Amino acid sequence: MSRLLFFFVFLYTVTTLTSTTSGATSCRTSCGNIQINYPFGIDKGCGSPQFQGMLNCTSTDLDFFTPSGAYRVRSIDYDENTMVVFDPFMSTCSILQPHHDFKLSDIQNAIIRPSYDTVFALFNCSNDSPVKNRFKSLCFEAAGHSCDDLYSACPSLTIFNTLPGNITASLGNSTVRATPYCCFTSYDTVRVMNMNILDCSHYTTVIDDGKMRGVTPVDWSYGIELSYSVPEIGCDRCQKSGGTCGFDAETNIFLCQCPVSNDVSPRDCGGGVSDKGGCNSSKANYATLLLAMLVSFICAIL
Repeated sequence: MSRLLFFFVFLYTVTTLTSTTSGATSCRTSCGNIQINYPFGIDKGCGSPQFQGMLNCTSTDLDFFTPSGAYRVRSIDYDENTMVVFDPFMSTCSILQPHHDFKLSDIQNAIIRPSYDTVFALFNCSNDSPVKNRFKSLCFEAAGHSCDDLYSACPSLTIFNTLPGNITASLGNSTVRATPYCCFTSYDTVRVMNMNILDCSHYTTVIDDGKMRGVTPVDWSYGIELSYSVPEIGCDRCQKSGGTCGFDAETNIFLCQCPVSNDVSPRDCGGGVSDKGGCNSSKANYATLLLAMLVSFICAIL
């Protein structure tokens, strides 16, 4: 009876070792027309564990998720380590929408946050707004443009030119109007002070990529450019061997996903993959040895 019990325990151990894989079985490399490379992944166990759960791919669209919602990904530049996303709830030069806070998690603030080229423009700020008083120094001109350029050029913002109370003085036959205070500022301002504290009713974001100067607001690039850091964990070695960088979904330890189905390796694919070997040949050899031991054990007890 004890030999039979030992047999079943041994059989379970061999089955577990020969069939269990913690890494992803496949990693999609694109979503719509956007390439998906390390450190990003849209499948379980793919990419870097620090970025897991941040991206979701529908049939044609890629979305970036933060505590404040989902943002459509427009592009990813793997040479510059930047991602451009668009907030569907923010105002633009053509549409006016109530404010919507843009928030990142603590880990996102550390590894993927708005770049210095991303300018936040706050509109219709009250007279008590911090950026009009104590923190006025946080406001700046963006590529030579003032907020008045937006108020006068954008169809969605011209409403602020006709609001009651904006007439400040009459000079002869002309009337001088004052638009509500607005502020060009950086992400750090809206991160520390949300829109309720800032007391501004609307906002937009513009990417100052060196093409804003001398260009009207109608033709600006509206969106949020995120700058991300890439964890150095040996991904280059894995990719050069023909693998895809991923991680163990349970332990978050780096794994190299190799072309052979269900094959993973702690570092690389062994310089090439074939039906006889593969990136996990040592594991396969170990399993073969255990299987041989199992056969010998069965013969011994029969």
